[in-house]
Amino acid sequence: MPFNFVLPDLGEGITEGEIRKWLVKEGDTVEEHQTVLEIETDKAIVEVPSPKKGTVARINKEEGDIVKVGEVLMAISEEGEAAEVKPAETKFAEVKPAEAKPAEEKPKSVSVVGELPEEEAEAVLATPAVRALARELGVKIESIRGSGPAGSIRTEDVKAASEKSKKVEDKYGPSQRIPLRGLRRTIAKNLGLSQKTTVFVTGMEEADITDLWELREKEKKALQDKGIHLTFLPFIMKAVIHALAEHPMLNASIDDEREEIILKKYFTLGVAVDTPDGLMVPVIKDAGKKTILELAGELQELGVKARERKIKLEEMKGSTFTITNYGHFGGTFATPIINYPEVAILGTGKISEKPWVKSGQIVIRKILPLSLTFDHRVTDGVDASQFLTKVVSYLEDPALIFIESA
Repeated sequence: MPFNFVLPDLGEGITEGEIRKWLVKEGDTVEEHQTVLEIETDKAIVEVPSPKKGTVARINKEEGDIVKVGEVLMAISEEGEAAEVKPAETKFAEVKPAEAKPAEEKPKSVSVVGELPEEEAEAVLATPAVRALARELGVKIESIRGSGPAGSIRTEDVKAASEKSKKVEDKYGPSQRIPLRGLRRTIAKNLGLSQKTTVFVTGMEEADITDLWELREKEKKALQDKGIHLTFLPFIMKAVIHALAEHPMLNASIDDEREEIILKKYFTLGVAVDTPDGLMVPVIKDAGKKTILELAGELQELGVKARERKIKLEEMKGSTFTITNYGHFGGTFATPIINYPEVAILGTGKISEKPWVKSGQIVIRKILPLSLTFDHRVTDGVDASQFLTKVVSYLEDPALIFIESA
């Protein structure tokens, strides 16, 4: 009896994932522990290994499908078993021999790509590759009139339908439907959950980082020669850690089910990274125990992994506080969305030169805008404002960062 390989429990409360890429096809021989597909979860891309050695008898799900834990991914025939098996819990309808019908009754087509209503399934003929293309282009395959044998739908039909859909106008003008998939789907779910769950408030402040700017400029060239790209982020992380030590309610999470606030006695910082697919949040473990240079090196390494989508699941979990830098793209102030179940997030804006009063004189200084969003269920505006003021004090006098470092 062929073995039905189901999507295993991937941990971290993950209940479903999107099939990003199959690495095998039907008829292939696989070894035990061989990676057979990539699943994109709400955390990262996970490589899923085969639990058995054998032959891929049937692939139940297509690339782009959303699969829940426990659903059958594929069937594996072990040595000596027939490769062809009866589909079980599969989205592909079984192809049966045509039955004799009365002459006046028109025979119906049989679909090999089901999970449509029976009438529609019988009216659609398309290969898995064609269905995958239709899903990628946002075209409903059941609405396409096929030009292939017996009315089957070909790649050209899908592409033509896609081009036509781009020209369709709604009541206001041209529009196009794009499937919400991949990382963008994950971002939509997580941010939606955060907005529905937290009672969010944003406070804003400005920091004169002229002295910090000069310090970075002084050390930047020497560090570049060592392969380290020094940004302001490691300094901001250090300032945040010192401020969190004095305001622990912002270094916490909330257990809604048990109605408990969980204060974290460690500092693990998430850092939002822009990738071609959307924002990802790599995590710096034990950030409070690392030097500025160690933070810079780890940020650089994790940033590359995130942009290349090679980052591991464990490198994106466990954060206690998140920092997001939208100033790199020209933003000034914002209302960052909390990385739930954390209770606060700090946003950094674009550094600009501004007239500033210093020692009673108006001078031009380097100014960094800061935006702190916090969960009002956990702490109040006084605590959050004092935290933000403390962060500013460390950034304006970077010597304090090193004096108070462990």
